[in-house]
Amino acid sequence: MEELQASLQPRGLTLSTFPDKGRSLLAARDFYPGEVIISQEPYVCVPNNSLTESRCDGCFSKSNLKKCSACHVVWYCGSSCQKLEWKLHRLECQLLAKLDKERRKSVTPTIRMMLKLYLRRKLQNENVIPVTAMDNYNLVEALVSPILFSLKLEKDMSDIDEKQLLLYAQMANLVNLILQLPNIDIKEIAENFSKFACNAHTICDSELRSLGTGLYPVISIINHSCLPNAVLVFEGRLAVVRAVQHIPKDSEVSISYVETAASTITRQKTLKEQYLFTCTCVRCNKLGQYDDIQESAILEGYRCRDNRCSGFLLRDSDEKGFVCQQCGLIRNKEEIRKIASDIKALSDKALKCSSSGNLREALVLYKNIEKLQKEVCHPFSIILLRTWEKLLEILMQLEEWKEALAICRLTIPVYERVYPGFHPLLGLQYYSCGKLEWLLGETDDAIKSFTKAVDILRITHGTSTPFMKELLMKLEEARAEASFKLSSREDS
Repeated sequence: MEELQASLQPRGLTLSTFPDKGRSLLAARDFYPGEVIISQEPYVCVPNNSLTESRCDGCFSKSNLKKCSACHVVWYCGSSCQKLEWKLHRLECQLLAKLDKERRKSVTPTIRMMLKLYLRRKLQNENVIPVTAMDNYNLVEALVSPILFSLKLEKDMSDIDEKQLLLYAQMANLVNLILQLPNIDIKEIAENFSKFACNAHTICDSELRSLGTGLYPVISIINHSCLPNAVLVFEGRLAVVRAVQHIPKDSEVSISYVETAASTITRQKTLKEQYLFTCTCVRCNKLGQYDDIQESAILEGYRCRDNRCSGFLLRDSDEKGFVCQQCGLIRNKEEIRKIASDIKALSDKALKCSSSGNLREALVLYKNIEKLQKEVCHPFSIILLRTWEKLLEILMQLEEWKEALAICRLTIPVYERVYPGFHPLLGLQYYSCGKLEWLLGETDDAIKSFTKAVDILRITHGTSTPFMKELLMKLEEARAEASFKLSSREDS
């Protein structure tokens, strides 16, 4: 790791190791909000291709795609992306072309990523692809494997699901069968699959829509916090980490591995299941304290039955109901259970309708779900927020712009509460609101929303990407339109 340490030094970074966290990335100088801390190209990556959707292997675009005529698995948007990937795909293509049609169907994006991992290692060993301090297989070997982690701590394997271990073994066998390379250990392949599970990153576009998966070994050194001081975004396939707070010299750089808009118990459960550790960040250290109990009850619990009261509920001592912590009213447990059961039944129907493309019927069902959730959920409930997000998605698809704007506006106060000030999701929600307001002629409101979006997203996304240039252009156009309307009124 000496080469990596030397490579990080000019970037104002240093590696350190802590007993409770393992490797960590520390700031060797001060970083300020919006400043790029580190960026890295993927060691390997794949688009999220499926039977219904395909993307270019080079740029993840969905436009002008042509399937590789030899392997019939990989797609490209043009010759430039094909040339970019050719050194690696040439070997992969030969292997995939040998498979029969049925076996080819079992080559999922995850299987492809593992194939590319070993083929890239081979090409680097042969000096076909250059090796650098930030781009070499040794960095992959140094990543934490849940399997090895459990053995190192002399645990049993109970933290890793037995079915998951069996799946890793089956996938490792398939990869070995396809590669047929000497000196490859099936056990090592299985361990690398477990590394993918807790080290690979979902590659997203600027609006945080999933495009693919990539392995970024240096970025993976950055540890988790539920109140991170940095954010990970992507510019094409390039992973970029930017500061969202002032990070003083000698402080640890942190990003969030999970959705932070959740109770401490939910976040801890997700981290334990996927990453096998218990978070001890400043938010998680409040677990069990009154403020944490209150926040959890608001985000994932129930509301007072008195609509005029904004209190939150906790179970009463005899577990027969829930007591409002503000006004003292008791809510019957059976009443809540009945409403929750009705919501579950409607949710199952709505999901089926949405999946089958029956958007009008799905819209009706989600509105009914929203009505029931309003009876039991706190106005700042994450559960209610997810229903609003689904309603917004459907209304946008149906081009019901006025109703979409009304729902989008409902989400803003919840986003402001559950996300820190410089969170990309908050900025993107302001942007969505602004676009709808501008479309409906509410120019002054659109300017306010666009301005709020820019204030956040210039920190998380920078200002030089096509996405940010488009946002800044929309803001300027909206201001020009407002100025024109004002001058027209003055002239008349």
